Amino acid sequence: MKLTLQVNGESREAEVDDDTPLLWVLREAFGLTGTKFGCGVAACGACTVHVDGAPARSCSVAAATLQGRAITTIEAIARTSATSKAVQQAWIDLQVPQCGYCQSGMIMAVCALLARTPEPTDAEIDAAITNLCRCGTYERVRRAIHSLAGTSVVSATAGADHG
Repeated sequence: MKLTLQVNGESREAEVDDDTPLLWVLREAFGLTGTKFGCGVAACGACTVHVDGAPARSCSVAAATLQGRAITTIEAIARTSATSKAVQQAWIDLQVPQCGYCQSGMIMAVCALLARTPEPTDAEIDAAITNLCRCGTYERVRRAIHSLAGTSVVSATAGADHG
């Protein structure tokens, strides 16, 4: 089937089977390889993107169901989100990543969390950031989130970071 998706603010077309996961459309049809394949069953979060501003595991949602919705990938979030720029800087400052494979999905999840909850508690972080990290950098992720909580860049953009 031919589908048209709104990806990173652009209308893009692909010819795919109607049950093709969004992950593979992004990577193979559109060349957006920042969204990673991890598990294929929506457990790890490496494939997290935003759909209408909310985090979604792209390996488990058929691309055809997303026509007319705004999809944002890691490739665009830095230029569309002040929160993302701050998150990426906190990741650098606090040396969050080790191998880095999970980080694009992790950053997408964190940006979505901070957009709706600018000062999350540990419990809110645990509930929202369910992405898996083989290197176990969870404490660094938590510190980075707390370093951003309530900052002007996060508070000013809360609810507005929808790509």
